[in-house]
Amino acid sequence: MARTVSAWLVRLGSVGLVLMAIIVGWQVFGRFVLQSSPSWTEQASLVLMIWYVMFVTAAGVYEEFHIRITLLEERLGDRAVAVRRMVALVIFLLGIVLCIFGAQLCWAVRGNVIASLGISRSVAYFPMPVSGLLMALFALPRVFTGLPCEPDEEDD
Repeated sequence: MARTVSAWLVRLGSVGLVLMAIIVGWQVFGRFVLQSSPSWTEQASLVLMIWYVMFVTAAGVYEEFHIRITLLEERLGDRAVAVRRMVALVIFLLGIVLCIFGAQLCWAVRGNVIASLGISRSVAYFPMPVSGLLMALFALPRVFTGLPCEPDEEDD
């Protein structure tokens, strides 16, 4: 199940990146060819960036494609399990913090409108608590085992 969620998060991030490239391309076309830059493109690309970065970050916690320094892990060998568990605990706690404070941020800005898009600012920040929760859930098994993610049986 976690692998499926992670795969969908990466797909969602890929779509967001492509959409952002199209929007920025439209902005450049409008500015230099039409001599009239659309007002909504900058804010739309920023909202998309928040969405795809947050969701792919959560997937990165599961897939372990996040940035990390493996020198210590390689030097310690089998004794690195404690270090991996500690790192997983830090990621778990950061996910919980992101979930709680992201939800508070969404609630605090729910009445603010992104003028050029006509949507609530909380829509832009909605991925923060969701990805924080997913990061915490993806890191939790490693807090106890210290092992990398295991593939789901259906993916074998």
